[in-house]
Amino acid sequence: MNTGQSIINSLNLSESLKKITEKVFAGKRITTSEALELFQSSNLSLLGVLAGFTKERLSGKNIFFNKNFHIEPTNICVNHCKFCSYRRKEGQKGAWEYSIEEIVDDVKKHISTGATEVHIVGGVHPSRNVNFYVDMLQSIKKAAPGLHIKAFTAVEIDQMCQMANIGVEEGLKKLKAAGLESMPGGGAEIFDEDLRAEICPDKTGSDEWLRIHSIAHRLGIPTNATILYGLLENYEQRIDHLNRLRTLQDQTNGFNAFIPLKFRRENNKYSHVKETTLIEDLKNYAVSRIFLDNIPHLKAYWPMLGKQTAQLSLAYGVDDLDGTIDDSTRIYSMAGGEENPSASRTELIRMIKELNFIPAERDTVYNILQTF
Repeated sequence: MNTGQSIINSLNLSESLKKITEKVFAGKRITTSEALELFQSSNLSLLGVLAGFTKERLSGKNIFFNKNFHIEPTNICVNHCKFCSYRRKEGQKGAWEYSIEEIVDDVKKHISTGATEVHIVGGVHPSRNVNFYVDMLQSIKKAAPGLHIKAFTAVEIDQMCQMANIGVEEGLKKLKAAGLESMPGGGAEIFDEDLRAEICPDKTGSDEWLRIHSIAHRLGIPTNATILYGLLENYEQRIDHLNRLRTLQDQTNGFNAFIPLKFRRENNKYSHVKETTLIEDLKNYAVSRIFLDNIPHLKAYWPMLGKQTAQLSLAYGVDDLDGTIDDSTRIYSMAGGEENPSASRTELIRMIKELNFIPAERDTVYNILQTF
């Protein structure tokens, strides 16, 4: 009897869960209705087994991390997302907008620590168009030619190109020529149009978000993808979001990683909404890993989750802990996430080894630099 069949027999599963389990162990794709059944299941052990099997098929025993830092050029933003604890208006207390010179100084400070990646996201500034960001990227590359630049959500790119009266493809070509090497996955939130209209009414729409990522993939710019979960959505809306990503990945194969982002309720208009439980967080990671069979990596963004939950998620299909961060992001700390987010290489290695995985330091596109 093979290991998969032994597990199926030992868990005393319903016929429908048994069928799903057999499909996963056979490497077959599950359907949206089967994903819904997994979300509705209370069998967290089964989800961990299936997600762990899927993770090992894709990346073996490795758990990835990198040495990175964030730059958030501004928190001034034209959008009015109700879940956001970060946005400020021009002139409002707590607002910031760094000059290119200040950003380059920050880069110089961090590259001396051996960082290999800068992650650049921020508010959608009302007066900075794509040409400002081209100048910014060129200045960063001049100061740190070996540093990988992962920058700009699809929402930022949409607005900066509109302000310059150019199309997204032309804008992305300019940004790539200036030094853009990959894109993060932010701004996806939830693709369901009705819910999106409620929580982020003036943000780039779902179809446009997907279109911008498809253009980036066609231009040779790999990207990540996200979901904001735990805010008003139901399981069907989560699955619809996952399915749209899986469909695009079938077409382009341009997504490196999927990052579920947990709603945090401090200092925003949904402070009355109860945050998801640890069990729900782990279930969401597991079902995401099982369903997204064509996106190679699943990331637990520890500044948002906290280190303990991120570590536990490694047993539920996660194979990436992001990076060292170096206390350089405020997006989630302003909403109740990890304060002063920073982790040493030693700490991340310990977190990974404690769960009997192999720590693998990577570059941005998952080339392994060294294992521990």
